[in-house]
Amino acid sequence: MSVRDRVARHRIAMRERGFRQIQMWVPDARTDEFKREAERQARAVSVSDNATDDQEFVEQISEDWPE
Repeated sequence: MSVRDRVARHRIAMRERGFRQIQMWVPDARTDEFKREAERQARAVSVSDNATDDQEFVEQISEDWPE
């Protein structure tokens, strides 16, 4: 069976299970530009006067994900 046929069968099976396929573009976290910007934002948050309050908020709204 070709890769094309396997993919088609998989897509059919997923649709039968009630799923639909979507495609989306996301930032490439592997780039140096992304890493620099993430570090810049992390530093800005860490020195913020609201850093403790912000972290407490994140922890309050976070849920444990099932393994």
